[in-house]
Amino acid sequence: MRIDIITVLPELLESPFSASILKRAQEKKLVEIHVHQLRDYSTNKQKSVDDYAFGGGAGMVLSIEPIDRCITALKAQRRYDEVIYMSPDGEPLQQALCNSLSLKENIIIIAGHYKGIDERIREHIVDREISVGDYVLSGGELPAAILADAIIRLLPGVLNDETSALSDSFQDQLLAPPVYTRPASYKGWAVPEILRSGDLKSIEQWRQDESLSRTKARRPDLYKKYSSPS
Repeated sequence: MRIDIITVLPELLESPFSASILKRAQEKKLVEIHVHQLRDYSTNKQKSVDDYAFGGGAGMVLSIEPIDRCITALKAQRRYDEVIYMSPDGEPLQQALCNSLSLKENIIIIAGHYKGIDERIREHIVDREISVGDYVLSGGELPAAILADAIIRLLPGVLNDETSALSDSFQDQLLAPPVYTRPASYKGWAVPEILRSGDLKSIEQWRQDESLSRTKARRPDLYKKYSSPS
């Protein structure tokens, strides 16, 4: 898989992709991550990529030309499955969407900034808009990193135990069950006896029951979807 991210602040993305699982995924050639400085596609001397909004109002808007020039240059080199814009009013990022995107080959992610991007980019260039939550951040770089992380960890070979992702929260519309490690007792706080029994069938049932009860208590919206699938 290849992920291209377009941004005016590439330095914000250096750390997320240079450590831990995402770093190893790149070293193992399981994913390519390319961050593009949008200013490189500006045609003016100042390398500016934003302008005032038509009609007035506070805040600057990312211009259409440099974004179009960048995407056109990328598409001239390869075919892209999705051009994604990280937006507060986009489709909520959920596990099922991450699963679907992990099957793609090439993805472009636009990290917006300032007041947003020229609406014509959204109308004519972007294929999908994704939101990481009902709140506003200073820019789309962190959401772009979140999306990339959520996708990359699902790629075969990225996690040391490839079954690990299958037991994550939301994979089956349930929250993950509680987990414990040694020591079995700490300050009188004991690990549930069933987890130390060695009875794998009973342990699996315990985990399923805990997932159900935890989801019902903490995320009744998810529990409703699970118990009453459409």
